[in-house]
Amino acid sequence: MSTVQSIERAFAVLGVLADGPIGVTDLAERVALPKSTAARMLASLAREDVVEQVPGETRWRLGPRIVTLAAAVRPTRSLVALARPHLAELSDATGEAVGLSVADGFTVHYVDQVDSPHPVGVRDWTGTRLPMHAVSSGHVFLAHLHPAELERFLAGGLERFTPRTTIDPAALRERLLQVQIDGFAWTRDEYAEGISSVAAPVPAEDGEVLAAVHVHGPTYRFPARGRGPDLAHAVVDCARRIGTRLRG
Repeated sequence: MSTVQSIERAFAVLGVLADGPIGVTDLAERVALPKSTAARMLASLAREDVVEQVPGETRWRLGPRIVTLAAAVRPTRSLVALARPHLAELSDATGEAVGLSVADGFTVHYVDQVDSPHPVGVRDWTGTRLPMHAVSSGHVFLAHLHPAELERFLAGGLERFTPRTTIDPAALRERLLQVQIDGFAWTRDEYAEGISSVAAPVPAEDGEVLAAVHVHGPTYRFPARGRGPDLAHAVVDCARRIGTRLRG
C-alpha cells in the first residue's frame, strides 16, 4: 500500500468514526476495504491515540488525540474578537482582570485579557502558556478531558509551583470531579502566591469546551468575603453567553 493511499484510507476510516462507534466489519464495508486491512489500519491509528476501542466492546471510536489536534486549528482570532465585549462587561462588574484562554496540548494558552481598574492588580498574562493543573482555566479543561487523555496527563507528573499546588493525582481527580459538578473552578495561590482565580468553560453545542473565561486578582482582596459564589456564577454566565454567540 503506497503512503498516499494509506493516508487516504486513514482519513476515510476517521470520517466514518466521526459518525460514532462502529465495529470492524461494518467499518470495512463503509470504506470498501478488506476486513483485515481495516483492522490493521485501526491498530496503527490506535498506536497514535487517534482511535480507540470502546471499553468492554469490540467497536471503535475516535481517540483523545483528535481533540488535541483539533484545538490547534480553532479560529482563535475570531473567538477573541467575539468574546472581548463580554470580558469587558465582566471586568466592569467584578472590578478585576478578566481573561480568555484556550487549550494548547496540556497547557493553557492565554489569548486575551481585560485589565482591572485597580492600581494594584495582576499582570497581563496574554500570550503565556501555563500548566493546566496549576490554574483555574486549566482545571476547567482537565475536567472535560477524555479519561484516557487525563490519565496521560497525570502520568507525566505534576510540578509544584507553590506550597498550595495540587500535585497528587488522586487529589486532583477529586477536584476535577467537583468542577464537573459545579461548572466552575477556583484556584488560590497555586501557580503564583498572591493570585486567586475562578474560571468557567465556554461550551460548544456538542458539550466540548471551546475556551475558558477566568477572573483573577490579588488573593488579599479576591474574592471579597462572601462574594465567591456570586463571582463564580457571573463567570459561568459570561462563558455561556460567549458560547451562545459562537454557535450563532
